[in-house]
Amino acid sequence: MADKSQRLIKLVGVLLFLTIITASFKSEAIQTTRQPETQSELIAKGKELFFNETFNGNGRTCGTCHPAENNFTLDAAFIATLPPTDPLFVAEFNPALKENFEQPELMRKFGLILENLDGFDDLKNRFVMRGIPHTLGLRNSIASVQGPRTGWSGDGAPGDGTLRSFAVGAVIQHFTKTLNRVPGVDFRLPTDAELDAMEAFQLSLGRQAELSLPLRLRGLVAKRGQEIFLDNNLGKCNLCHGNAGANATFAPGLGNQNFNTGVENLPDLPAKLTGKLVPPDDGLGFPGDGTFNTPSLVEAADTPPFFHNNSVETIEGGVAFYNGDAFNNSPAGKTLAGLDPRGIGIKLDATQVIAVAAFLRVINALENIRQSQVLLEDSAKLGFFKRKQARALIALALKETEDSIDVLVCAGLHPETVAHLREARRLAEKAKGSIFSRRSLTLQAIEALKRARSELVEAS
Repeated sequence: MADKSQRLIKLVGVLLFLTIITASFKSEAIQTTRQPETQSELIAKGKELFFNETFNGNGRTCGTCHPAENNFTLDAAFIATLPPTDPLFVAEFNPALKENFEQPELMRKFGLILENLDGFDDLKNRFVMRGIPHTLGLRNSIASVQGPRTGWSGDGAPGDGTLRSFAVGAVIQHFTKTLNRVPGVDFRLPTDAELDAMEAFQLSLGRQAELSLPLRLRGLVAKRGQEIFLDNNLGKCNLCHGNAGANATFAPGLGNQNFNTGVENLPDLPAKLTGKLVPPDDGLGFPGDGTFNTPSLVEAADTPPFFHNNSVETIEGGVAFYNGDAFNNSPAGKTLAGLDPRGIGIKLDATQVIAVAAFLRVINALENIRQSQVLLEDSAKLGFFKRKQARALIALALKETEDSIDVLVCAGLHPETVAHLREARRLAEKAKGSIFSRRSLTLQAIEALKRARSELVEAS
C-alpha cells in the first residue's frame, strides 16, 4: 500500500512538473509570437530586423548598406574601414556571387552598388551602378502625388514603390545566396509583420518635421546662402527642395518629384574613368525616362558623395553642378530657363556657390546637434542598471557631434560653434566611460550643444 502511495505521489509530481514546463513553453511562445502592442515596440522590432535579420540569405542585413554609424549610407571612406569578411564584400568570397552580383572595385573606390533595376534576365549587361541613399527623414521625403518615391528613382521597389516593397526588392537584389534568386532557397521573403516593423523603424529615423525657412541664421555667408537658396529668380533651389527638403513647391501638394537634371551627361563620371563597364542609368521605369527623384538637402553635407551615381564628392561641387552645361542643357534646366524672363536656368558666381553650400552645411550641423541632443537626453533618462543602453545612445550622439564638427570645419565656418561642439564631445566621451557621473556629464554635454546651436541661429 505504501509503495502504491509512493508511486502515486511520484506520478503526480511528474505530471505537475510537465504541466509547469508545458505552461512555460506556451508562455514563451506567446511572448515570442505576439505582435508589438505599441508604436515604440514596433519600431524596436523593426530596428532589430533592420540590423540583424539576414532573411536566410548571404549574410547581409539592411544595416550592411545602411549602417547607423555612417548616417545610414555608405561611402568609400567608411567601406575602407570594414574587415574583409564583412557581408558587404560577399561577392569577393562567395564563389556563387563572384560574377555579375557586384562590381567590387567600383564599390570600394566609389561606394557604388550594382542594381538590376530592369530585370535579371541579362545580368552581364543590364545593370546600373548607384550610390546608397540614406534613410534619414523619410517621413518627409518620399510621398508624392504620383505615389511613393523610394530609392533613387523608385525602380528598386517592385510593385507600389512603398518602403515595404522597397524592402522586398532589397532582399531579392542584395541578400541572395546565388544568382538564381529563388525565394525559399536563396533567401526568404519578409513577412507582413516584419515589413510593418521595418517600415515603422525607417520612418522614425531623422527629422519628423520639415524645416520652416528662413531661419534666423547668425553667419553672414550662410545667411546670404539662404537668401540665394530661397530666391526663385536666382538660386531657384527652393522650387524643387522646399524648405531644403525633398518636396517641390512650384505647384501645391506635389510632394517629391522626379527630374532629368543631366547628371548622366557629366563628361568625367568617376566610375567610367576606371574603364569598367558602367551602362547608362536611364532612371525611372523600363525603358527609363531619365528621371531621378529629389533627395532632401538638410542631411546632405554629411552624407556624400552626391547624386545617384556618386559623381560629386563635396557639397560645394553639388551646388556648382547646377551652373554647368550638363544641368542647363537638361530637360530640368531648360524648364527653369523657360520660366525665367531672362531665359536663364541657374547661373551663380563662385562666391554664391560657396554661400549656398555654407547654408546647407549650417542646416546640416543644426540637424546633427538636434539629433545628438535627443540621443543624450534619452541616455540621461536611463538608470544605473541600463548603462549599456545609455552608452550605446551616447556613442550615436558622439557620431552626430563629430559630423557637425566636420561639416563646419571643412568649410572654415563658425569656429566658436566648433569650440562648443568639441567641448560637448569631450563631455560626452567622459560620460560614456563613467559609471557614477554619467548623467551629470551627459547634462553638461547637452548644455554645450545648446551653446553651439545658439552660435548658429538666433533663438526663435
